[in-house]
Amino acid sequence: MVEFFLVLIWQVIIWQIPDHLLPKVAIVGRPNVGKSALFNRLVGGNRAIVVDEPGVTRDRLYGRSFWGDYEFMVVDTGGVLTISKYHEERAISTTIGMEGIPLVSREAAVARMPSMVERQATVAVEESSVIIFVVDGQAGLTAADVEIGDWLRKNYSHKYIVLAVNKCESPRKGTLQASDFWGLGFSPLPISALSGSGTGDLLDSVCSQLKKIEHIEDPDTEEYVPSIAIVGRPNVGKSSILNALVGDNRTIVSPISGTTRDAIDTEFTGPDGQKWHLIDTAGIRKKASVASSGSTTEALSVNRAFRAIRRSDVVALVIEAMACITEQDFKIAEQIEREGKGCLIVVNKWDTIPNKNQQTAMFYEEDVRGKLRILSWAPVVYSTAIEGQSVDKITVAAGLVAKERSRRLSTATLNQVVSEAVAFKPPPRTRGGKRGRIYYCTQAAIRPPTFVFFVNDAKLFPETYQRYMEKQLRSSAGFPGTPIRLLWRSRRKSEKNGKEASVREQ
Repeated sequence: MVEFFLVLIWQVIIWQIPDHLLPKVAIVGRPNVGKSALFNRLVGGNRAIVVDEPGVTRDRLYGRSFWGDYEFMVVDTGGVLTISKYHEERAISTTIGMEGIPLVSREAAVARMPSMVERQATVAVEESSVIIFVVDGQAGLTAADVEIGDWLRKNYSHKYIVLAVNKCESPRKGTLQASDFWGLGFSPLPISALSGSGTGDLLDSVCSQLKKIEHIEDPDTEEYVPSIAIVGRPNVGKSSILNALVGDNRTIVSPISGTTRDAIDTEFTGPDGQKWHLIDTAGIRKKASVASSGSTTEALSVNRAFRAIRRSDVVALVIEAMACITEQDFKIAEQIEREGKGCLIVVNKWDTIPNKNQQTAMFYEEDVRGKLRILSWAPVVYSTAIEGQSVDKITVAAGLVAKERSRRLSTATLNQVVSEAVAFKPPPRTRGGKRGRIYYCTQAAIRPPTFVFFVNDAKLFPETYQRYMEKQLRSSAGFPGTPIRLLWRSRRKSEKNGKEASVREQ
């Protein structure tokens, strides 16, 4: 029992180490060898999308892992060097949103995709101290494996490379399957990412080349890092915004709809020194459109986008300037409000609006607020991410939203606002002559700000009056960029009589 608590305390402490201080371990290999399945096995959970289809992973995906006294960052990458063009063309031809792209541009985007995926994998390899080279034990040695092995030996012989022969579910056959890969010049290690067999030996080999992090930051001094999830429909420029903010090609940007699939997490420090946790997500299409496409990959991508909203503090809802706000934008806005997240509306590709003047932004904002009434409290930011224009305004607005979402009002100030609102407009009477009475109000929680109204009977306060009280709180106390929750609690008769008796005694 004592050992258990020591391990638990160690895990709690070590997780305070910032990501940039941890050593990195890159997972590389050709498509469809099980890299993402191994990534999920090492970091725990289902962070990466795992589908029996080549070319699913494209961007770099990071996750924390620990083994014994060691902790490190695992980097999942897309298949390198031999991505099947057929599968890419098939995916593009069945993706909604490609109709408006000329055939020449579409073919050029398809031709560039393999090189962009390889570039992301190369960055992961260069920043890592250990490389896990994954091959398929069931398929045997292929020309692509030989090509990747030559590439690693030629350019990264100074790094420690572990050859993991995946899909060796049978321990008896595993050694025989792994023997086919001795020709690559590395010692093959049979594993199964599906069952977990052999992964302990793999981690022992990886950790033998890692340095322990001696310096551990004091958890009490660690500051809270808010998260921003960048969401929206496909092809509105979400990945371009992320790249413009971090000043690097962190994610692949392409006119191909559905390029981003996993939720990509990135640490970022703004010009003012504020740290952010950015989450790039896949484009969210209508549920019916996703179902009719029959694409498991897209369904999983959309699911991860909604999970990113759930684990974020502030959501940047991106819309395209020249595109009309659709029903799908409103449904995404409803999800943001339902989750109680702070929000800002980012109008991207603002440079495409012709003949702009000083009143253009004002009229455009009125149109946005009219069509996204549920986010009437969200600030609107205009940007051109592809050129890096005004993207810094996104983090400035997000910082204000995060502060408002964590703000507390004193009970005295809150009750003064409520009493003034009641004096201006008392609760309506029922047909029987009953009228609601507010005894007092208090703020019960933050993120989002939640207020509890103690009343004589919650049924005497209709929805219209509740909305009125919310408007009065916003006009008097602010809270821009965040939803607020109003809870109406009826006072019990015995509790009321007890309080009146206490008042008489005093």
